[in-house]
Amino acid sequence: MSSLPFAATTPIHVSRVALRARDADNLARFYETVVGMRELGRENGAIRLGAGNRELLRIESDPSAEPDAPRSAGLFHTAFLLPERADLARWLRYAAEKLLPVGGASDHLVSEAVYLDDPEGNGIEIYRDRRPDEWKWNGSQVEMATVRLNVEDLLRSLPEGDAGWQGVPDDAMVGHIHLRVGDPRQAESWWKDNLGFDTVARYGDAAAFMSTGGYHHHVGANVWQSRGAGPRDPKRAGLSWFELASREAKEPQDFRDPWGTEVRVVAKD
Repeated sequence: MSSLPFAATTPIHVSRVALRARDADNLARFYETVVGMRELGRENGAIRLGAGNRELLRIESDPSAEPDAPRSAGLFHTAFLLPERADLARWLRYAAEKLLPVGGASDHLVSEAVYLDDPEGNGIEIYRDRRPDEWKWNGSQVEMATVRLNVEDLLRSLPEGDAGWQGVPDDAMVGHIHLRVGDPRQAESWWKDNLGFDTVARYGDAAAFMSTGGYHHHVGANVWQSRGAGPRDPKRAGLSWFELASREAKEPQDFRDPWGTEVRVVAKD
């Protein structure tokens, strides 16, 4: 990456996400045509997608998988971070022109975001960060909210004659991953005890947001649909695993959170 977003400069950050798919080819086409990623290769029944030459998403084919259960533990959304505000504006204009299935658009104070679901029900966030010096902190807690995105102002930020959306920029990344869990407090403890993450925000007793290095969040955990959920059924489609790149990792490690989600840790390049 030639110009690292702040999210990638922290001691640990999300590097890639793997989805188990009932129809891998259809899902890959969606991430290519709608999200703007490009196929990097295929191996062992999996399709690798990314930005530039970096893999961000792996789609694992499993036609026998049962559909994801939205009230179980699992993936709430994968959040793809675009480098510039203009990139988000370009994608949103493209989405409007192509009548893409956008489900929501929010200003979170630290970021601006658009939401949609893929054909197998996996949530997606496409967002851009405000500069870290624009974020407001109350001690160790960052101020976040969910208010209406000013779509008109976002689209006005594009220069006249802009070439439009050309696909995900090379410096895009997975900025964060948001999980459905059974208990956010239990998730907070697990992420702190096993990987040293700090809790930087809470939405009451329903959601917690964790990060390293002062980012607004690399991991979210909520019970908006899944309060009290137990371990995830491994036979279902949806989140297969996700990977963190760690500055301190000497060799790859595998963890499983209290709901059976596989978290892989590798050394930062």
